[in-house]
Amino acid sequence: MAVYNDAVCKRCRALGTKLFLKGERCFTDKCAFEKRPYGPGKSKGSRRKITSYGEHLMEKQKAKAVYGVLERQFRKYFYEAKKQKGETGVNLVQLLERRLDNVVFRAGLASSRKEARRLVSHGHILVNGIKVNVPSYILKKGDVISLSEKMKAKDEVKSKFEDNSRRGVSSWISVDIDKMSATFVDIPTKEDIQPPFNENAIVELYSK
Repeated sequence: MAVYNDAVCKRCRALGTKLFLKGERCFTDKCAFEKRPYGPGKSKGSRRKITSYGEHLMEKQKAKAVYGVLERQFRKYFYEAKKQKGETGVNLVQLLERRLDNVVFRAGLASSRKEARRLVSHGHILVNGIKVNVPSYILKKGDVISLSEKMKAKDEVKSKFEDNSRRGVSSWISVDIDKMSATFVDIPTKEDIQPPFNENAIVELYSK
């Protein structure tokens, strides 16, 4: 499976938006975007004219960076969203939100989506009691995700889960801290998600 291995803080700076790609670090004063909120290789205050195509492309890059998806898979999600009823942009965001690694992160079982992908890939996540090691697995309403018994036994894991849960859990996910599990209650609306990118610009980009 192909992955992005470059410095993730550099991506936030290049795209001009704080994407919270490094988990806990993003909430501290060590955050690179807070220190240098301008593009890498530029001086503070420098500006570059961006074309309409460039603006649309940047929105797609933001979405890919947030969810850790590369171009081929992202395009697949787009065409799947296009086949569904309703707005293509909203359908696209909902598909991305239903990914197992994203829900693991949203539930507080991991501090970042990257950490969530690692937990899933290493077989530490169960869906309805069955081990699933595919980060892109699409969850359905009522699915219950939980940590493996091996991970539940680690005090540092439970402590991190409690800390992440206190920071806030998405409204479409119900969390049980004692059981270290979460239920995917419902498919979120656009208002629930409030993505840090313009999904309509992505639809326009692929429609050209």
